[in-house]
Amino acid sequence: MPDDQIAISIRGASKTYDGGASEAIRDISLDIGAGEFLVIVGESGSGKTTLLKIINRLIDPDAGTVRVFDTDVTSVDATRLRRSIGYVFQEVGLFPHLTVAENIAITPALLGWDSDTVAARVNELLDLVRLARDTVDRFPDTLSGGQRQRVGVARAIAARPRIVLMDEPFGAVDPITREALAEDYRALHSALQLTTVMITHDLLEAVLLADRIAVMQDGRIVDEGTPHHLLTASKHDYVRDLMAKPRRQADRVAALAAEAAK
Repeated sequence: MPDDQIAISIRGASKTYDGGASEAIRDISLDIGAGEFLVIVGESGSGKTTLLKIINRLIDPDAGTVRVFDTDVTSVDATRLRRSIGYVFQEVGLFPHLTVAENIAITPALLGWDSDTVAARVNELLDLVRLARDTVDRFPDTLSGGQRQRVGVARAIAARPRIVLMDEPFGAVDPITREALAEDYRALHSALQLTTVMITHDLLEAVLLADRIAVMQDGRIVDEGTPHHLLTASKHDYVRDLMAKPRRQADRVAALAAEAAK
């Protein structure tokens, strides 16, 4: 894709731990388009979270480069970079002693927004993530898991980032809530023209949400493409085996529906 349409460009990124004994990612190159919804899948330990974290410098690679909108991330203050990129993760990480409004307002406040602008943004975000405005003064421990995750999404997009990173964002809630959260976030992604990079272990979720899926194994990206490509045309044995799971799930549901209709 043309350079001006690339939001994130990773070139030759590698990272080891334990003094080089443990290799997390190895020689990864990947371009993520502006406005794209990229989902990264793979088994535990395949390097997914490390790859995600090098984008906003929660981890620095040992080798390679990461550019965000054509700026090398190492040339930007790490704190300022992180405040410009939304981050959502499974355990949410809301501050228990702060209200919903105060949790959402953290980054705008740190960026120096005035109180009236922050308050208006909090109300706007509650509407965007489908939370009742009367939750604004509640504390996280009074909310359901799904509500806390919606607050986490609101907090991530509060300062109007162009990029949002998500690490198993819906994994801690029940399946019905998870589906609703995923659908609502996908709608937000499109409406706000975000660039989203999401990790999930749920292959069906990946297929339904992603514009493109990157499959990781042993610290490498072994294949990437549209959900349709990976479901029907991947030449990699591991990817074919992995992508067979959502097909089997769909086949079982179709068989059950047919049986029920008899």
